[in-house]
Amino acid sequence: MKKLPLLGDLTPAQFLRDYWHKKPLLIRQAIPGFKPLIKFDKLAEMAALNHVESRLITQTDGHWQMQHGPLSALPPRSQPGWTMLVQGANLFDQGADALLRQFRFVPDVRLDDLMISFATDGGGVGPHFDSYDVFLLQAHGRRRWRIGAQKDLSLVEDMPLKILRNFHPSEEFVLEPGDMLYLPPHYAHDGVAEGDCMTYSIGFRSPSFQELGEAFLQFMADAIELPGRYADPDLEVAKHPAEIPRRLLDTVAEELNKVRWDAEDVTIFLGEHLSEPKHNVFFTGPAKPLTMGRFTDSAAKRGLVLSLKTQMLYRGKHVFINGESFAVGRADKVVLDVLANERRLDGAAMAQASQDVLEALYTWYQDGWIELA
Repeated sequence: MKKLPLLGDLTPAQFLRDYWHKKPLLIRQAIPGFKPLIKFDKLAEMAALNHVESRLITQTDGHWQMQHGPLSALPPRSQPGWTMLVQGANLFDQGADALLRQFRFVPDVRLDDLMISFATDGGGVGPHFDSYDVFLLQAHGRRRWRIGAQKDLSLVEDMPLKILRNFHPSEEFVLEPGDMLYLPPHYAHDGVAEGDCMTYSIGFRSPSFQELGEAFLQFMADAIELPGRYADPDLEVAKHPAEIPRRLLDTVAEELNKVRWDAEDVTIFLGEHLSEPKHNVFFTGPAKPLTMGRFTDSAAKRGLVLSLKTQMLYRGKHVFINGESFAVGRADKVVLDVLANERRLDGAAMAQASQDVLEALYTWYQDGWIELA
């Protein structure tokens, strides 16, 4: 496999074997000559929108404050010690999406989003840890990072931010534009801006088993079939009326134990759950959609691309897109796998699509899930 400057000239396999989930990696000039993909003014406009997740963090004399967006007003850039965080920049900007996709040596179900942090001199979010892997790419200015593999992850109480109570860094780096730092989960770190700076955080999704378990039980509710109704024709006189009868407990437990699921149920659940758009993601179809015939002709010439907001996955015969799932035949799967992996289809691939696939693509086009290239 090809070595990547992005990973310090490691191959993705080497990085995953030696660093992923294990230890930090500092990569000088991971992207040489890198410049911010979104200018400050545009970033501030995004932070003021209702459907963009943003936060404003300020620190004064050791006192932290956090304001959730939309951020209608920001402190002056001359004021030190404040940070603006804009989550999911990849959903709204082609360049940010392209940057995030450079990390697709990790499966799409684990890629989360690209967060952009703008900070004035001295700004940061305090010493903390993340429950997921993260790449910290310096886009503008300088940021000083102190990191440490400490076991004490206790937090300061009554704070709006999750700040470590006892931070003991063991290493320190200053990152300049194009430099990148990888940190595994639960690795303590603190980044402080030296002058105005902008940092891009490539985060990874790490759902808790509790979250998955709760969602799976909701998913299975639609598939459960337990016919019949409780009855007790041999009921005896109750000696203690308020006590739940043992027979009722045993009968219900026996019925509930009939609920079963298999690998296919889990596959469909994961595909739908992990492709479900986030709560703040909305799709907008074309104002004047083409007819089916004109759409097909245009797609054959121009090709199709997935919307920046679309998550498309597959496993076996199952295809998942934005929380929906369906099973496909072998020939159709070839076409849809290309769309999922490449996030686009060219005209030649379109020629291989069946009528069923073309109709699905047209529906997704109307819904804003895919676009003409």
